[in-house]
Amino acid sequence: MDEQAILEDVFFVTFYGGGTMLNAVAALYLLLRRGNAIAPDVTSPVRLRRWAAAFLFASALSHVMWLLYVCHPSFAAYAAVCGLDILIFIPTIAGILLAMLQDRYRPVWPVAVTLVPVIALLVLSILRNDDTLIVPLSIYVVSLFALLMLYMFFAVRRYGRWLRDNYADLEHKEIWQSLLILAVFLLFFVIYSRTTDDRLYLYLLQLDNVLIVIVLLWRVETLQQLSDNAPALADPADDTQKASTPPVIPTNIGPLLKKFCEDGQLYLQHDLTLAQLAQAIGTNRYYLSQHFAQQGLTYNAYINGLRIDHFIRLYHEAVSEQRFFTAQQLAYESGFHSYSTFSAAFKQKVGTTVTAWMRSAEE
Repeated sequence: MDEQAILEDVFFVTFYGGGTMLNAVAALYLLLRRGNAIAPDVTSPVRLRRWAAAFLFASALSHVMWLLYVCHPSFAAYAAVCGLDILIFIPTIAGILLAMLQDRYRPVWPVAVTLVPVIALLVLSILRNDDTLIVPLSIYVVSLFALLMLYMFFAVRRYGRWLRDNYADLEHKEIWQSLLILAVFLLFFVIYSRTTDDRLYLYLLQLDNVLIVIVLLWRVETLQQLSDNAPALADPADDTQKASTPPVIPTNIGPLLKKFCEDGQLYLQHDLTLAQLAQAIGTNRYYLSQHFAQQGLTYNAYINGLRIDHFIRLYHEAVSEQRFFTAQQLAYESGFHSYSTFSAAFKQKVGTTVTAWMRSAEE
């Protein structure tokens, strides 16, 4: 790498310094600000804010270390900076990804343990001043990162099923945003691992750094802290689920749902969770989730199905009484917090869009 040429590129140095400041300021913002600026009505997870701040601080520190290396280049300095990047980036990235999954607590220390061979190879490489050890080190790190991404891909999909089994309202809990974070970090790692003296890669790395800051702040501040974050199948009050034979699901759950949820219109309550519904009808969360599983339903589909039926009734009432209304208003009165969520659920259940259905209903 031509270090002197990099220092003479005023635009790149300015861009680089701006990226360093952006990471530091964003990290301080996440640590010091109590509320959210992007989504004031959302309470974001504290654990996620702290891991995101740690990653951003690590990124700012990495910028400083690379600048020091460029000013005083040597193989030992290069290996040390690369090693420190690996040791701080991989655990903080893992911390962010795991903190987004709120169905259960997932520790980061197993990821940190896998970095012990990295430390050994780095120390040996610096002591021997031998760059041949960089190749096995790179292969190991790439494999480790690939395994982390693979684990997170399947974990996020399982988490999506867990959300649908436990929450009627998925606003500020969206899974696709977590997959977007995965994609951005993967892009970061690919560009970082291929950075050479080619100036294009250096610019791309800085652009991706800015993208990470933007997307990370957005994800942190729009993800809702789930107060009821125990797994749906783990009810401490019921040990029968641990037996080798499946537990017998009470037969009165269906009538209880009809009485309290459907006739009592509990489904109109915003952010109604499976646990809250189970408490309202006098059963436990495990039995209720198993009841829906036996019906081939998710909790989300059950509640939103009732809400859509309620919307249809409200629509026909408003038309017959010749009252002014909007689809957004009726959707909110039917228990939906977001019109986009309502329209997606409506199309999935009815098979057509809300606008097309209302047009056909008027004919």
